[in-house]
Amino acid sequence: MENTPASNFLQTIISDDLASGKVTEIVTRFPPEPNGYLHIGHAKSICVNFGLAEANGGRCNLRFDDTNPEKESQEFIESIQQDVRWLGFTWDGEVRFASSYFQQFYEWAVYLVEQGKAYVCDLNAEQAREYRGTLKEPGRNSPYRDRPVAENLDLLARMKAGEFGEGERVLRARIDMASPNMNMRDPILYRIRKMPHHQTGTEWAIYPTYDFAHGQEDAIEGITHSICTLEFEDHRPLYDWFLDNLPVPSRPRQYEFGRLNPSYTITSKRKLKQLVDEAVVAGWDDPRMPTVSGMRRRGYTPAAIRKFCDMIGTTRSDGVVDVAMLEFAIREDLNANAPRAMAVLKPLKVVLTDYPEDKTEMLAAPNHPTREDLGQRQLPFTREVYIDAEDFREEANKKYKRLVLGKRVRLRNAYVIEADAVVKNDAGEIVEVHAHTIPNTIGENPEDGVKPKGVIQWVSASAGKRAEIRLYDRLFNHEAPDRGDNDFMAHINPESLQIVNNAWIEPSLLEALPEQGFQFEREGYFVADRYDHSSEMPVFNKTIGLRDTWND
Repeated sequence: MENTPASNFLQTIISDDLASGKVTEIVTRFPPEPNGYLHIGHAKSICVNFGLAEANGGRCNLRFDDTNPEKESQEFIESIQQDVRWLGFTWDGEVRFASSYFQQFYEWAVYLVEQGKAYVCDLNAEQAREYRGTLKEPGRNSPYRDRPVAENLDLLARMKAGEFGEGERVLRARIDMASPNMNMRDPILYRIRKMPHHQTGTEWAIYPTYDFAHGQEDAIEGITHSICTLEFEDHRPLYDWFLDNLPVPSRPRQYEFGRLNPSYTITSKRKLKQLVDEAVVAGWDDPRMPTVSGMRRRGYTPAAIRKFCDMIGTTRSDGVVDVAMLEFAIREDLNANAPRAMAVLKPLKVVLTDYPEDKTEMLAAPNHPTREDLGQRQLPFTREVYIDAEDFREEANKKYKRLVLGKRVRLRNAYVIEADAVVKNDAGEIVEVHAHTIPNTIGENPEDGVKPKGVIQWVSASAGKRAEIRLYDRLFNHEAPDRGDNDFMAHINPESLQIVNNAWIEPSLLEALPEQGFQFEREGYFVADRYDHSSEMPVFNKTIGLRDTWND
């Protein structure tokens, strides 16, 4: 799979603007609404906005579009800042908030009323929908559209003072109810919301809409390139209308790019919230979630996510991106950087009958096959070891390259052993294998010239440590879980999480720090859980397998 960075039409625009002198400094912004945790689509937007600023010596603001206190919280604000930092980006100056500009927005709303370009409307929501018209039929003017300016100013001031109930009145722009663009049919500028705001408390009883606030925020901050996803393309005429009709301090320009839609994934905040609320997952940062915090806890790396965003490019069209591209980027990064270790997920005890009971031999093992800078670790070798139960059979054909009675196999970084006998319980299940070591077989060229059939992982039964291993997989088993009429809840993968409580890990993993990633030999890539892992109770999350098994 190719990993060459794809095209970016926005960079072409920016290069031309700088070369022509249209702008002298690039200023972008990442403007999330703090009503949920960021997901992989937001990660793409972060990389676009911060990345373009970085690449062109400019600045990028982090600004919260916090105009809807009903769905927003400080928890989301903090998580978003943490995600941006984790991805490796730094915003310019202090964190900014739309709410910091509420007074200016209100003054501009008054200005529009004074100019005869905004009015207070008493239609309720149902009536407003009826008057708005359809895509095929023009809307009709509100009966309140021609209210005198003085009356509108009085009503707006009383709305601000909290005299009216929610839904009784709104402030609307006076544009064109016959416009083919539904966004231009006298859109709402202010609505009454009698609830405290996480930044301004109870200061305001009315709040601006996103459409009214967004362009003016950009103008206040001197944004040169206001970059958003393609669903806002139809909002651009309204964005420009406000800038044309208000005394704003600068003139930003909006550009749209195709949003990131990975397969086997949903990126609707509403649906992600439903997964959390209905306890389908363990929270916004569940490792199966496509949130940045979920991917972080899963063991995905910032470098891999940024590489993936470069690989898919920035285009003017929407489309579905194969999630295998993201998984490829993760594997490529971890293969190059993750130290190796051994873990046994289905332990089967092997007793080496010729090895002294009281002997412990320390064997050196490289932490990475090609990265000498990652050093070595010491593996205690003892009479009793655990191997994976799937790595032993009493009988097998020649294609089976693991331990078989009467056959030999190498314990990775240790001896070649030969299986002699098995011990079974009353149910006839194998509970123990007896074997012996082949002398002088430390290293890759055993002295007796007999090559083992394969190499398997192992852990000392006395020096190893029990661990909890959480095996995560894709949350959905349908390529497009929420496309069309699909009930995305019907496509939950029932095997997206399996917990192994009886795994054994090599003792070096007791020194693993939370969020430290490893390749468990022959098992896949794993990460020490961000919150639950400790040396007393090791917990590792499966990040991804060594290969793509979904296309097998």
